[in-house]
Amino acid sequence: MTDFETYQEYQRIEDFEEDSPPGEEDLLVHVPEGLKDSWHHIKNLDHFFTRISFHFKSNLYQQCVMTMVQCFLNLPLHIYHFHQKNGFACMMLSEFFELVQFLFVVTFTTFLFNCVEYDILFANKAVNHTTKTGSSLERNKVILTDAILSSQKCTERIQGNGWIIFLLIMAAIFWVYRLIKVFCNILSYWEIRQFYIKALKITMDELCNYTWQEVQGRLISLQREQQMCIHKKELTELDIYHRILRFKNYMVAMVNKSLLPIQLHLPLLGDVVFLTQGLKYNFELIFFWGPGSLFQNKWNLHPKYKRASNRLELATQLSRIILLAGLANLLLCPFILVWQVLYAFFSYTETIKREPGSLGARRWSLYGRLYLRHFNELDHELHGRLGRGYKPVSKYMNSFTSPLFTVIAKNVAFFSGSILAVLIALTVYDEDVLTVQHILTAITILGVVVTVTRSFIPDEHMVWCPEQLLQCVLAHIHYIPDHWKGNANKSETRDEMAQLFQYKAVFILEELLSPIVTPFILIFFLRHKSLEIIDFFRNFTVEVVGVGDICSFAQMDIRKHGNPQWLSEGQTEASVYQQAENGKTELSLMHFTIKNPRWQPPQESSFFISHLKEKVHHDAAGAPPAQHILSETPFFSSLLSNESGTAPDNLLASVIAHPVLTASGLPGRDRHFVHPSTTASAAASVLASLSTSQQPSRTRSHILLPSTYPENPMYRSDRTVIEESMSGSDSRIQNISRSALLSEIASAEMSLHAIYMHEVSNM
Repeated sequence: MTDFETYQEYQRIEDFEEDSPPGEEDLLVHVPEGLKDSWHHIKNLDHFFTRISFHFKSNLYQQCVMTMVQCFLNLPLHIYHFHQKNGFACMMLSEFFELVQFLFVVTFTTFLFNCVEYDILFANKAVNHTTKTGSSLERNKVILTDAILSSQKCTERIQGNGWIIFLLIMAAIFWVYRLIKVFCNILSYWEIRQFYIKALKITMDELCNYTWQEVQGRLISLQREQQMCIHKKELTELDIYHRILRFKNYMVAMVNKSLLPIQLHLPLLGDVVFLTQGLKYNFELIFFWGPGSLFQNKWNLHPKYKRASNRLELATQLSRIILLAGLANLLLCPFILVWQVLYAFFSYTETIKREPGSLGARRWSLYGRLYLRHFNELDHELHGRLGRGYKPVSKYMNSFTSPLFTVIAKNVAFFSGSILAVLIALTVYDEDVLTVQHILTAITILGVVVTVTRSFIPDEHMVWCPEQLLQCVLAHIHYIPDHWKGNANKSETRDEMAQLFQYKAVFILEELLSPIVTPFILIFFLRHKSLEIIDFFRNFTVEVVGVGDICSFAQMDIRKHGNPQWLSEGQTEASVYQQAENGKTELSLMHFTIKNPRWQPPQESSFFISHLKEKVHHDAAGAPPAQHILSETPFFSSLLSNESGTAPDNLLASVIAHPVLTASGLPGRDRHFVHPSTTASAAASVLASLSTSQQPSRTRSHILLPSTYPENPMYRSDRTVIEESMSGSDSRIQNISRSALLSEIASAEMSLHAIYMHEVSNM
């Protein structure tokens, strides 16, 4: 009995994430005697397994082993989400309010359809509302409760509608399922909370003060001290990233290799990109964790998919699974569509009424987030990088105007505004005007029309330079197609950028259409790519000890997946099929190296970084000194209208604008002629100064850089020049925390690498 209770205790942690991390079936976990805390469920596994196997059948024993392995291997993912979602209380409340929100939408919609007398509400039906005062009868106004049916009539209406009852039963089943899942998740959250407190020594009150890099450092130190995983003595940053981002790295690679059918050519519409939350969910369901998926568990690809002998048979099997998924989506389409419409109505109606121009705002599309994402880039890193690029991309998109559309918008705004002005004047003169039927509706609609049309009228005083704006965009998003270079002012480039940076109205429309379009994409497009998908997972899956099966692109191996056009010529053996497109491998390697300076790259990666460093120094020899480029920061940044004025933005503006001003023959701030330079040479000059500066003590004291902050031995930089320019150009730097400062420096350094590597690859 005691053994059975122990076995139950071992199964408390449940898997709750779609993108759960990896592992190995034979992974063993060791816990020293010193760890006796309540968070640790894995104690002396050898002894436990011996005892449990004596009392239970072998299949139950194996299930227990797998549960323990999954418990440990899911730990990095749970720790990361716990940190990003701000701890136990926030996560628990989010789960609770999701349940309440679903219950509210269902009950409130049912009430609106069955318990409201709309004829009375719209005054189409008279209500005898009179009271006797003395000898006369006085008529009273209709009140809201008059339009609400009694509970008895409301119940009768619901019971008399079979469709409503069916939908309510379906909603109740789904809600109960979500309730059970939430309960299991809360138990898991509590276990992770205990791990933070007992193992990582981080209390919930202090959690918000820790960056992820600090939490990750404590997790690595804990492995080094306690040896929880005996398959690997050292737990590296890349191991943790692989466990957290296993499935997302696959998705990034499939988008990079144009394997997913999300770029469609449609009649009249031309080339369009369609990727919604529903379609992405179906992709992940089919590939990773659904019934019949390619992965046999959360960390291992099924062995049969690793063999080439039966690829045709497996492709036929996958095609059948995709067909069934498409038919299931088609069957559930009406219910999902109704939910999407209701959720969109409750979510966006108030916002549209209050801020009609919000529909004209832009957001990063789902396709854009996958296209622009580096391999091994965590969610918060991607969000921060795209957040920095939001203003530059918005400026670039706003630099395109249609003269014809501008004329139409101005006139529509004039006519609508004139009528609206008259209605408002009449309302001010006599408020009884509001009682006229539909007058309030007319005022609301006209106000929306005026706001929307004026958002399409450009500022006549603004002058943009598309090429420089696109360079500024590149500095933050790191990826643009090669054919955009020199074509920044063309509408084709703008349309392709709109696929990455879409209108919010387009996003809402796509999500509403998703239940209808998704089944057809699965049945008629994805199904025919079954063989390519099977080959992709077989060719680009590798097994890593202590981690499990991962996408080989996530290893950022220049030799296997490098592109000769991106400074890896002579270092890569990859064929065209094996190469990552758009320099994804090279840029991802640099991004990961800069974000994780303690990480020791493998030999091939180290050789590439050293080669890049040599190339930077060579190109910097013919460029102006970095001090001269950065001294022009205020003047150069004004060229790009960078009103944000932050130090990293000003730094990048200097590098981008310097070639333009020098080519024009304009004198610098010291009134002397500046020799012409290229963007690549300007970026190389600053990067070379970063790596050659040998004044660490003065630098660190000058910018409050911790003396213990480790630098990557393969690409060491004291960041002297960039930090001095930042301190001199922005007095607010003293108010930035140490971790925020390091993050800004790393982002600026990566931006310079992105500019330089793109420029060199296009030479």
